[in-house]
Amino acid sequence: MKVALVHDYLNQRGGAERVFARIAQAWPDAPIYTALYDERAVGDLIPRQRVCTSYLARLPSANRCFRLLAPFYPHAFESFDFSDFDTIVSSTTAWAKGVRVPPGAVHVCYINTVSRFAFAYDEYIGGLGPTALARPLVMRLVAWDRAAAGRPTRFVANSRNVAERIRSYYGRDCDVLPCPVDLDRFSIGSGGGDYFVIASRLLPYKRIDLAIRAAALAGVKLLVAGAGPALRTLRERARGTTTTLLGYVPDAQLNVLIGDSRAAIVPGEEDFGLVPLEAAAAGRPAIAYRGGGALETIIDGQTGVFFDEATPESLAKVLCDFDESHFDPRRLRTHAEQFSPAQFIERLRDIVRRVRNESTAF
Repeated sequence: MKVALVHDYLNQRGGAERVFARIAQAWPDAPIYTALYDERAVGDLIPRQRVCTSYLARLPSANRCFRLLAPFYPHAFESFDFSDFDTIVSSTTAWAKGVRVPPGAVHVCYINTVSRFAFAYDEYIGGLGPTALARPLVMRLVAWDRAAAGRPTRFVANSRNVAERIRSYYGRDCDVLPCPVDLDRFSIGSGGGDYFVIASRLLPYKRIDLAIRAAALAGVKLLVAGAGPALRTLRERARGTTTTLLGYVPDAQLNVLIGDSRAAIVPGEEDFGLVPLEAAAAGRPAIAYRGGGALETIIDGQTGVFFDEATPESLAKVLCDFDESHFDPRRLRTHAEQFSPAQFIERLRDIVRRVRNESTAF
């Protein structure tokens, strides 16, 4: 196989980029195509010499203002030339599934979610500007997105939750392969801290605002690690409360921060639910909204607990009643080890080989 890899953009550091780094390990000699690249953000995960960026990378401040480039990503990805390859493996939350591949080539797309502008319009508009101006633009993107969803030979969803979303919005079946956990980043911590922790990109759908209010109602200390466009707004909301926003926290410090916490909190509905597994790898339980991918990564009462309503009051009650001593750190670590990178890489290679063999059989 002559393999090329594709990812939406590599200019920020989050769960999708960490998963793609494992995909890149599966085919270490394959070139990587992406809209944008920032070596400062992901250079240790994806080396620059493997990366081919789109023409958008030449725009001034492209990495800083990348969300405003949404109208141009469809054409950027359709412009990549894959004529030298017979197998394309993409990783996407929106754009990379839309690449065009040559006749006879197969395209296996690892999909983290259906594009949020297709199923969570109001949340997406929050990042684009006034609703009246953004609606026509988003509607055009939705039309492109549905057409692009018909291009991959096979989808591989990161969870049963996302697989169902793909069937609902794109009308396609897919394989399911859970995201890997970077086990080597985490070690079992002391759990001796007096705080709860959130590790997340700071985006509206993550519902960190809900957690800030819940922590204040419960009178518990909350530390939030992460960066993103909502940082300033969330800092204003946290002023005078029990929550402290730490901004970006390096991996080594994040390991200690999570490992010493009482528990990690996941206040929004997640596509997969990687944070509960990262917390488990550090020997800590998770508290999550009962919905989405967290239902697939938390064993209720064994590796974490749920709150049932997306309200500060519902989460605050769980925080008040929470007893971290009920959770065994070594059992939590064993749970996380079921999602090892080695297993992920082996299963993804098997899926791609199967799709390739099925394609050449006809």
